Amino acid sequence: MPPEDITAGQMVSRLLYRDGLMLVIDKPAGIAVHRGPKGGESLEDHFGALRFGLPRSPALAHRLDRDTSGCLVLGRYRKALAQLGKLFKSGAIGKTYWAVVEGAPGGDEGQIELPLGRLDVARGWWMKHDPAGQPAVTKWKVIGRSVVARNFIASPLEGEAAERSSAGGGFIGDSDPSRHLSPQPSPSRGKRARFASSSAAHQLTWLALEPLTGRTHQLRVHCAAMGWPILCDAIYGTTSRKDGPMLHLHAREVVVPLYKNRAPIRVVAPIPAHMRATLTQCGWRDESQPRHFPPAFARAESQSVDS
Repeated sequence: MPPEDITAGQMVSRLLYRDGLMLVIDKPAGIAVHRGPKGGESLEDHFGALRFGLPRSPALAHRLDRDTSGCLVLGRYRKALAQLGKLFKSGAIGKTYWAVVEGAPGGDEGQIELPLGRLDVARGWWMKHDPAGQPAVTKWKVIGRSVVARNFIASPLEGEAAERSSAGGGFIGDSDPSRHLSPQPSPSRGKRARFASSSAAHQLTWLALEPLTGRTHQLRVHCAAMGWPILCDAIYGTTSRKDGPMLHLHAREVVVPLYKNRAPIRVVAPIPAHMRATLTQCGWRDESQPRHFPPAFARAESQSVDS
């Protein structure tokens, strides 16, 4: 979905949560959230469709990479943005990402502690493990594993619009979003993937990732440094930067303790079409037939910012 093709209706259809202070939208992969130094259109250019009666458009409370899909938090006015900024800075907001990585981590869960620094001054947003860099910590947990043909790739985003339309644009008002966190075995869905002729086996692993710090490209660099790069990562992985398939990294869930006397707000983003085939290979089941599973990471009760 190129930015210039986004309509007001499509922006509204990506709304996952709305209240008086905050919105959460389902960001599509392949679109920058804001304009870069060279300009160009971005998702932020279309936030006017999300005013819902307020005089100003909502604004970004944090960032997601261009290639990452999923939960993107917006503040609806200045006070809300200030509150959300404090929560993100203090680490009070829980963030869980789902990724499919190439290779097989040796255990079932762990923690990566590798400081990060710039790879090249000319490309300030490319990062590397740097002992003298900024501290960066990521928790990881295996949800599923698979062995596939080496040239197995996810199909393009065909059918995404129809899928989102049938889902009503997200899970707004879902009284039990935990039902969407459902790793379950299921047979392969051939229409969503293709196999090239190859006898070589390729290991894939479905991970839940929780960044305890918020460095640029943290999850991508940490996974690559461990020897299991995120599938279809054209910078830190093995995918070509020209016309390659889309990155398999999805901001699955945010937990926001925004209100002092209420339970934290938990929002879950549906799986994007380009990740469904590989997740299915690793044991994910279509969310239309969910079961209850606990979140990948248990979090202690957080203190909210006074509203």
